[in-house]
Amino acid sequence: MKDSFFRSMTWLHTWVGLLAIWLLLLIFFAGTISFFRHEITLWSQPGFHRSINPELPQQSQRTQLEHSLARLQQQAPHAASWSISPATTRQPFLYESYRLPAASGERRGKQVETYYDASALDTALTYQDSKGGNFFYRLHFDLHYLDVITARWLVCLASLFMLVALISGIVIHKRIFKDMFQLRGGKGVRTWLDAHNVSSVLALPFHLMITYTGLITLIFMLFPYPALTQFNGDFRAFFEAQNPTRAVTKASGEAVAMLPAPALLDQVYTRWPEVTLTRVILENPNDRNAVLKVYASNGTQIQDEKPVLKLSAVDGTLIAAANEQLSGGETFYDAMNALHAGRMAEPLLRWLFFGCGLLGCAMLASGAVMWAKRIRERMKTADSASFGLQLVESLNLATIMGLPLACCAFFYANRLLPSTVAGRSEKEILAFFLTWLACIIVASKRKDTTQWRRFALLNACCWALLPLVSALQIDTNLINAFMSGKTLLWAFDVVCFITAAVFGYQALHLRKHQLRTAWQLQTVRA
Repeated sequence: MKDSFFRSMTWLHTWVGLLAIWLLLLIFFAGTISFFRHEITLWSQPGFHRSINPELPQQSQRTQLEHSLARLQQQAPHAASWSISPATTRQPFLYESYRLPAASGERRGKQVETYYDASALDTALTYQDSKGGNFFYRLHFDLHYLDVITARWLVCLASLFMLVALISGIVIHKRIFKDMFQLRGGKGVRTWLDAHNVSSVLALPFHLMITYTGLITLIFMLFPYPALTQFNGDFRAFFEAQNPTRAVTKASGEAVAMLPAPALLDQVYTRWPEVTLTRVILENPNDRNAVLKVYASNGTQIQDEKPVLKLSAVDGTLIAAANEQLSGGETFYDAMNALHAGRMAEPLLRWLFFGCGLLGCAMLASGAVMWAKRIRERMKTADSASFGLQLVESLNLATIMGLPLACCAFFYANRLLPSTVAGRSEKEILAFFLTWLACIIVASKRKDTTQWRRFALLNACCWALLPLVSALQIDTNLINAFMSGKTLLWAFDVVCFITAAVFGYQALHLRKHQLRTAWQLQTVRA
């Protein structure tokens, strides 16, 4: 019974892992990068780099808000809504936007966005069309080209497979603590098994947490029935009951003067004297039903939904408040969402999440390669590889080596595409997917050790040259970025060089392996 049980668990672990492993690699890869999505977005906007200046202190948050409200009152007094996001440490610029009233046949009006230097509030920053880190964030759960609902169902199923693989892996792992420190090189399949074990066990709490919380973030797709039953199939009513500030307030059409910006903000800071605001939205400006929504930062609290106030912009009275005190269920759900996204993470913890995400990618990659190598070892010399084995080997090469190369192509496109080109952000994304497609085509033709080494060399060269290309395009390099205290820019370059070094080491190791194998074959023949 014991042997049968462990065989069953081993079979389950192998096949639920293998069936979803390449989709999981994409999800893990994009999710890991997303821990630094704001930093990548800032890197992708050279016009914003002037705002990364520690020598010029930012204006106070209240000054930024008052200045923006006054400016929007002049620029767009009849807009449908205004939106302001004051500068933060990770987004050191002031964001303003207004939405025009919807024209006939339009669901929503045009959005007009502007970015300003937080130290000189009238200095507009040059924006170029780019998704930046938000591309990887959305790719993580929307898979970009797929229908949103279809994509999220696929991500749900992949996450369920991942959770089953993790639990069954723990069950079949008899020497879980001993294997944490055991990594033997040059042992073929045994080496890949060691790599799989080490990357799995070292970050096991993270793997379990990120998989389970990922399922919780999509819980209303998996289990919508309690909410649908309680609210007669109306999800909108459910979300408005959970957060009354989400209720839509329609314009009355009657023009009424609003409170001045200082008086309006006084109502907020009286209730929240020490608060840090992350976003301010004013709906129906200069209308009888003008309302102000303000969102507070959660800081390092493990809470996803931000506390929000909804005030009348005409007389300052409180209309609704939400997320100030959460129930037990809301606290659990919010904590799971915050943990998954790492929203509460300061830089050190964010790097820890990033490192654990890379270990997750290594766990998946080593598991996929180990399966293929194990089948190869069992084959006789005269046997030809089955279609399934060839497919797995091609997907391994295309995904493990192709995703980093596609990511690098995305960054090259960001620096090399002219800022005036139409649909620029979509062309950056197209560069990502076309590069990945090229890797898939090449991997389908040949997938031996030589091809792995070529991909490693290509990755090493591309990542090593990226900082140079970036410096030539934006006139900022690692040295002057370091000297001027622009940590983001020089840290990005350092990560590129480290990535290039890892792939360079891989290429060198594969070359040595090829030479050693060739020497052994010659010895046997002799």
